[in-house]
Amino acid sequence: MNLNRTPSPPVTALLTLAACAVLVHGPAHADGPSGPAGDDKSQWGLGLAVMSEASPYRGVDNKTRVLPVITFENRWVRFFGPSLELKLGQAGPAHFSLLATYSDNGYKPGDSTTLAGMAERKSGFWLGARAALPTEWANLSATWSADASGNSKGQRFSLSAERRFALGDVGISPRLSAHWTDSKATQYYYGVDPGEATASRPAYRPGASVDTEVGLRLDYRLAPQQMLFADLGVRAYGSEVKNSPLVDRSSLPEVRMGYLYRF
Repeated sequence: MNLNRTPSPPVTALLTLAACAVLVHGPAHADGPSGPAGDDKSQWGLGLAVMSEASPYRGVDNKTRVLPVITFENRWVRFFGPSLELKLGQAGPAHFSLLATYSDNGYKPGDSTTLAGMAERKSGFWLGARAALPTEWANLSATWSADASGNSKGQRFSLSAERRFALGDVGISPRLSAHWTDSKATQYYYGVDPGEATASRPAYRPGASVDTEVGLRLDYRLAPQQMLFADLGVRAYGSEVKNSPLVDRSSLPEVRMGYLYRF
């Protein structure tokens, strides 16, 4: 499989449609270690979600989409939207896994007048590993990944803390994350090469950047197998990203909501 090839429109659409399933990963498995993660049973989830998508790039319009939700988990694997996780096991209380993720953060020159004359930046597949540690006050995780598509040749590292509070049939899950992106990936997606520079778009070569993210996930159980969910969040870009001449936002809001039925 040639991962350097730009996915065809149908493939890109399917990957984008599946992406919203990551919203229900937390609520769907926030009840504890029982269930698919701890035995040989498999569990599917199907539903529908509404996503409001914003782009950091100048002139790219916001989009609202209605998308299907698909989740799957058993003792060995977990699929949640654009990510596939292979569970490696535990060492004490810590859980370890390998991850394969599709990251849809590229652009084409025709996406806006600001990007006209730029070379296409391709989305791609990222491979990496995760360590998760449940504690009394929060679920902690660390994730490292590298661009397996070879487009940016970059690396990423994230630290996250999340906790779910149960109030009857309602779950409230605040989270806090920090996302480090190395200079290769930052340059690929937010840099401007000398040959792409214009009078209104100067050459720009950013270094590594750290983004921060805060969010709140809500879930409401209509019945034992049915759930409504909503996810509100905002991602604040590091200075290396927000100072790019291609970017006109210092932060990116996220709003998603929908319905899930678990089999």
